[in-house]
Amino acid sequence: MQVRLPTFLRPAASLTLCRGCLGPVGAAAEAGLCARCWEGLLPLPEFRCPRCALSHEPEQPCPEPVAWGYGDACWDYHGGRPPFGALLVPGIKEGEQGWKRALLGCVEREPLPPWTADVDLVTCAPTGPWRRFWRGFDLAEEVARSFAQRLQRPFVLTLEKPLWAKRQSGRTETQRRRLPRKALRLRASASVEGRIVLLVDDVWTTGTTLLRCAQALESGGAKEVRVFTLFRALKAVPTE
Repeated sequence: MQVRLPTFLRPAASLTLCRGCLGPVGAAAEAGLCARCWEGLLPLPEFRCPRCALSHEPEQPCPEPVAWGYGDACWDYHGGRPPFGALLVPGIKEGEQGWKRALLGCVEREPLPPWTADVDLVTCAPTGPWRRFWRGFDLAEEVARSFAQRLQRPFVLTLEKPLWAKRQSGRTETQRRRLPRKALRLRASASVEGRIVLLVDDVWTTGTTLLRCAQALESGGAKEVRVFTLFRALKAVPTE
């Protein structure tokens, strides 16, 4: 028996909602997310530190440890309503392939900082081997390969995590900052001696993972490390 909805309920039944804000998706939707949500890819503040990508007085030291010459990101992790980076990245890592393809398309259109032009190679912050196996991809690696192609530089997997290494996502800020040096190491086959390395990751939160990666690269003889990520988690920085 076929059940027909009353006329006044039919428009509501056929309405497609955005998977981010739960509003109408509209004609410009992509990967199930409306144009308003995609506007949440907000650039970082214009006046920001060229090393930590945070806004602080030029005479003040960076509020987080840095071990690189330049550091920047494409977008604000918590920008938009809902916070778009915080929606996209965890969803992609849980298998949202449509979101991944759409985001990588945005990455290809995003300009790269001028200081990326003279790097010698591109690498990425590694994910754990088991997580990489079960997920089937590594977002940071795919972004780094895209950057390497645009820069016409080699992409090299230079870093690795031991099998026992814990993931950083989902941990408190204090736990993140306690990441030991031995949690990230240079691959035995990697050669970075005397080279300027562009280190790529998906999200820059406390910077501890990037710090350990940069330290490993410098211990391997890298001339300089430069950092570029998709998203930067911004926070208020005292200016007293």
